Amino acid sequence: MIKIHPKTLADLEFHTVCSQVSALCVTEKGKLKALKLQPQRSFKKTLFVLDQTQEYINSDTHETPIPNHGFDALDHELKMLSIEDTTLELGSFRKIGSLSETANNHLRYFRKFQETFPVLYRTVRDTEYTTAITDEISRIIDRFGEIKDDATPLLQQTRRSINIEKGKINSSFAKALSEYASYGYLDEIRESIVDNVRVLAVTAMHRRKVKGSIMGNSKTGSIVYIQPEATQHAQRELNNLLYDEHEEVKRILKALTNYVRPFSPLLKDYQKLLSTIDVISAKAKYAKKLNAVLPKITENRELEIKEAYHPLLYLTNQKRGEKTYPQDISLDPENRIIVISGPNAGGKSITLKTVGLLQVMLQSGLLVPVHEYSRFCLFEKILTDIGDNQSIENHLSTYSYRLKNMNYFLRKCDANTLFLIDEFGTGSDPELGGALAETFLEVFYERGSYGIITTHYANLKMMANETEAITNANMLFDSRTLEPLYKLYVGEAGSSFTFEVAQKNGIPYSLINRSKKKVERGKIRFDKSIADLQKERSKLAKTTNALKTKEQQAQKQQQELDKTNARIQEKLESYQELYDSNQRLIYLGQKLDDLSDKFFTNKNKKQLMDELYKVVQIENSKRAKQSAKEKRAQKAKERKVKQEAEKKVEVIREKKKKQKQKAIKTEAEKPKVELKIGDRVRLPDGRATGTLDKIEKGKATVNYGMFTTQVDLDTLEFVLRPKK
Repeated sequence: MIKIHPKTLADLEFHTVCSQVSALCVTEKGKLKALKLQPQRSFKKTLFVLDQTQEYINSDTHETPIPNHGFDALDHELKMLSIEDTTLELGSFRKIGSLSETANNHLRYFRKFQETFPVLYRTVRDTEYTTAITDEISRIIDRFGEIKDDATPLLQQTRRSINIEKGKINSSFAKALSEYASYGYLDEIRESIVDNVRVLAVTAMHRRKVKGSIMGNSKTGSIVYIQPEATQHAQRELNNLLYDEHEEVKRILKALTNYVRPFSPLLKDYQKLLSTIDVISAKAKYAKKLNAVLPKITENRELEIKEAYHPLLYLTNQKRGEKTYPQDISLDPENRIIVISGPNAGGKSITLKTVGLLQVMLQSGLLVPVHEYSRFCLFEKILTDIGDNQSIENHLSTYSYRLKNMNYFLRKCDANTLFLIDEFGTGSDPELGGALAETFLEVFYERGSYGIITTHYANLKMMANETEAITNANMLFDSRTLEPLYKLYVGEAGSSFTFEVAQKNGIPYSLINRSKKKVERGKIRFDKSIADLQKERSKLAKTTNALKTKEQQAQKQQQELDKTNARIQEKLESYQELYDSNQRLIYLGQKLDDLSDKFFTNKNKKQLMDELYKVVQIENSKRAKQSAKEKRAQKAKERKVKQEAEKKVEVIREKKKKQKQKAIKTEAEKPKVELKIGDRVRLPDGRATGTLDKIEKGKATVNYGMFTTQVDLDTLEFVLRPKK
């Protein structure tokens, strides 16, 4: 059974992923459920929840979309229904009806398309489908949330009587209003409403002349509000009817509550179902944001992760417009443990966290941002020791806490475990801590566990180099600038570049030399050898990239040459065809010339016709015989060539036209030069230039040498101004 420790989820910041998924939910129940996402307990259940998400994503391409799953939570209503003799409010039934209808829509939809969405159908199939709730609520409550007139015969009769009494009141009030208005007893506003009763707005000085009950007066006391005596009887009858209506509505709601009460467990199931659909929908939205996919899930003990992005870093960098670097990493029976070394700030911890977080996300039913050809297996336990875990409350130092953590690792580690340890063995004396860390790593190795660790200890690098199924790796750095390249290189340990980084950050060279003398020469040589190897590999990588660039350029040039050769060959072939055609015509011309010369000499028509006929037969024998179909195809081909040529000509014309328009526009946008006498000018679209001799009333006299002409000054274009 799979069980991931809460500390692992905290170390990998899985709660942040859950929060981001929760924000994409549309219901409160779904948001709470998303915050509680956990890795699944079995291989079968993990595959099931992953397929749920993948099917929901695939629904985007389906001709009929999945129905909306939004609903209002019924926690208050369900609590009330659990108490005997309680009555729900009118608005609660609208929420219950909406929830029931939404759930039924999903049940109908997935039942209809169960072949397209088999996993989502299995998700909903155990929930009961019934329209009894919606049918009863719809019978009593209309689509506006009000009780229908025909909900019961008594309510229908009562409301009819109410309408009749309201008609009587309106009629008698209108009569009284007209009468007292004609006497001049009413104020300008004529009438008002007091306690939902229509009243006359009577001036205070005439209040005793109007028969009726005083219902109030204005703030100034100048107006007295009186209900006419004629409407009082009908109003009393209306109040009685309204009371009867209220009592009947209470009785109806109580009966409807008692009808719905047995369905409480089903309503809970509906809420659970729709909140589950909401979380699946949010997972699908989250996958789209990350460009995430469902990789191959294998039962073999292997991880082959290609182009993996850390989800949280990817989204953060996306907002900032910065690049996120993907990583490739593999674990299999031949390479179970990877030891990543190298200087800090190179991306070792991020690589470690990327693998762990993607594994936890996948086992929780979330798709992951990797290449689709990646392969994942599932681990029963994922153990992590990441970051500074100093515990002030328990008076534990960082190293004490880490030792306590290692003790837990030693108890839990087995062949179904993935362990991820950042800065393995740090916090104590380097010699002693390194030795203890090496022993721990030996135990993890002997138990067949899979894992990734980051370290600076040389003895762990040596162990990885000498032990089968443990591999060294490092994060690449630029050998010249010591800037990180954020790329994992497997197969070689990394130098910490301790002294190089110190020198780059301005530490005096004399102090660095003093420090080197304090360290064993063997360690310095070992670290220097690793650093030199990394530098050589960096140079080799640059050389390889340069060669690849040159190779691509050469290929591009070769393609250009091939195109040029093809065009030249095509032209040569067309020239050859033209040459052959011309040669044939020259030959025919010479033959005809010989026949003409012979006929001129002997005047023998028969001989001329015979020889001419022979020439025609010889030429016809050279022509290939074509069928009618081939002739049509040949003509169609020629027509197509002609059309393509015409299109090219049209494109060239259009291009020239646009260039000309652009040139005209550019010319128009140029600031116009103020013309002066003596300037060299010309007419638009003209080539000849002349000298401006005279300007008078908008007219200009231009001297072209042989003649002069008078034109509008605005039409002239400036060419040159003579030097003084």
